[in-house]
Amino acid sequence: MIHVYFMPGMAANSSIFKHIALPENKFAQHLLEWFIPEKNMSLEAYAKKMNENICHENAVLIGVSFGGMLVQEMARFKSFRKVVIISSVKNASELPNRMIFAKYTKVHRLLPTGLVNNMELLAKYAFGESVNKRLALYKEYLSIRDKYYIDWSIDKIVNWKPVEVIPGLVHIQGEKDAVFPIDKIKDCIKVKSGTHTMIIHRAKWFNEHLPTIILE
Repeated sequence: MIHVYFMPGMAANSSIFKHIALPENKFAQHLLEWFIPEKNMSLEAYAKKMNENICHENAVLIGVSFGGMLVQEMARFKSFRKVVIISSVKNASELPNRMIFAKYTKVHRLLPTGLVNNMELLAKYAFGESVNKRLALYKEYLSIRDKYYIDWSIDKIVNWKPVEVIPGLVHIQGEKDAVFPIDKIKDCIKVKSGTHTMIIHRAKWFNEHLPTIILE
């Protein structure tokens, strides 16, 4: 039995994976959740703390968006069978220009994150798209609205400096990702018409392809 742990993206809870169903005769699925970081907590320290939730040896780690960055940090401190990132980046050079701009100007600190209860704003930060008719859907998925956590997450994203690419890392990216555009991404499995929220809206693709990707 292969144990697969799923880490959601910024501000999202594990319900984003509710339509992901791997064959039960081969895989056991486990869901990870964000916790509010301690004051001035580094991403490395957060990753070590999150690793305490991994209860199986040689497990597979799958992370979405900011969760994809986190699982790469987790793999620095614990051995995994495979690490898969979805709608994410492998290094700072794959970050979009606006995030690189934010890093050097600190403009991200001026973002109105106090408005985290404004679902339209939170969806724009986390998913890169407007809510439109999906308000009820996003209220379900985006449940972590603590201001300190949001500020911490944005700061860690724009200032992320991974030490090295995880050996054997698998990167799955949508061709229409508005948060981390495909034109800056190298060495990835491309999902045609996939957006930043494809883990939700393209679950069928993942159910068809993830078993093979994990077993390769």
